[in-house]
Amino acid sequence: MNFDTLDLNPIILANIKSLGYTSPTPIQKQSIPPILAGKDVMGLAQTGTGKTAAFALPILQRLMQGSRLRVRALIIAPTRELAQQIHDAITALAKGTKLYSVTLYGGVNINPQIKSLKHGIEIVVACPGRLLDHLQQRTIDLSHVETLVLDEADQMFDMGFLPDIRKILRYLPKKRQTLLFSATMPEAIHHLAQEILHHPVKIKVGHSAPPTLVKQVLFPVPAHLKTALLVHILHKTAKESVLVFTRTKHTAKKVALKLVDAGFSAASLQGNLSQNKRQQAMNGFRDGSLQILVATDIAARGIDVSSISHVINYDIPATVETYTHRIGRTGRAAKEGEAFTFITDADHSEVRAIERVLGKKIEQCKLENFNYSAPAPARSLGSVATHKPAQRKHRPRGRK
Repeated sequence: MNFDTLDLNPIILANIKSLGYTSPTPIQKQSIPPILAGKDVMGLAQTGTGKTAAFALPILQRLMQGSRLRVRALIIAPTRELAQQIHDAITALAKGTKLYSVTLYGGVNINPQIKSLKHGIEIVVACPGRLLDHLQQRTIDLSHVETLVLDEADQMFDMGFLPDIRKILRYLPKKRQTLLFSATMPEAIHHLAQEILHHPVKIKVGHSAPPTLVKQVLFPVPAHLKTALLVHILHKTAKESVLVFTRTKHTAKKVALKLVDAGFSAASLQGNLSQNKRQQAMNGFRDGSLQILVATDIAARGIDVSSISHVINYDIPATVETYTHRIGRTGRAAKEGEAFTFITDADHSEVRAIERVLGKKIEQCKLENFNYSAPAPARSLGSVATHKPAQRKHRPRGRK
C-alpha cells in the first residue's frame, strides 16, 4: 500500500511526496481508509507512529470539498507543544490547497488568534482552556464542525481537562465525525469514548511492546547520586540528542541547571516555562543546537525528534505504559537507540511490573569508576526526586 492508492487530491499527494513520505505507517494504513469513509475511529497509538498524518490527510481531503472560511475541523490537544506540532504538520500537508489552520493555546496574546478566526479558518488546533476562553468570548463558532479529533486523550485526562472537554462538546453539532487517539486507555477515557463515538473502528498500533531497536539498561544508584551519575554517563557516552525524563517540574528545572553547570548544552521543558522559553527549548532540541532536553512526561508529549540517541529515565515512571512511551522516543527511523533508567531501592515494584510485561529481565549495570558510596549532602537534588508524589485528584488546572 502506498499513498497513491488512497485516492487523495493531487495537491495533497504532491505535498506528501515533497515531504519525503512514500509509504503509510501502520497507524496511517489502518486509520486513513475508515476516516475517509466518514467513520468514527478510536486509535491506541504512541507518539511517533505517524498518527498526525493519519487524521490530517483524510481531514484535508474532506475539506477540499464544501464551504470555506468557517471552522469545519477541530483538533484538541493537551499541550501547546503538541498543538503547534500538529498545526505545523497540517500547514505542510495543506500547502496550495487554500485550507488554513490556526492554533489556540494560552500563554500568548489572544488578540492575534481572534484576528485569524475573523479572517476565516477551516481547521482549529486548540488546547482545551484557551478554546473555552474563545467560546465564552464568542470569538469562535463551532456549529459547522464536521470532524472532531481528541489527540493524546489520556494526557488530557491526566491534566484534568476532562470537564473542559465535556463543556466544549456542548458547542459542537451532534452529527459529526469523531476521532479519538490515546497512548493508553484508562477507564475514564474508555467511558468518554463510549459516550461520544458512534460504532467506532478500533485500531491498536505499537502499544504494548517497546521498539526492538532500543537497548534497555537499568542503573541502580542511591537517590542522592542520580545527578552525579547522569553527568558521569553523559561525559562517557557517545550521543546525538538525549532526552531525560523526570517526575516533576521542579526536578526537571534543577537537573537542567546542573547539566549546564557541568558544561552541557541543556534546557528543561516543563509547565512553569513561558511559551517563548518552551518553544526555544523545543526548537533548539530539534535543530541540534541543544544536546540535552530534561522534561516531564506531559511537557514532552509534543516532542517528535527522530534523531534521539538516548532516553534517560532520571526517575522511573509509575506505569509500564509510560515507560514504553518514554523509551519509544529513541530507536526510531531504523536507528538503534539506548534507554537508561536510574533505579533506587524504592523502585523495585515498578521494575518488576516493567519486566513482567517485557517477559524478561532488563540488564543492570554498575559503573566501575563511579563512587556509589559518596555521602548525601545536607540538601541534595537527588533527594527531591525520591519522594513519589501523592495520587492527585483529576481536576482542571490553569489554562493551557
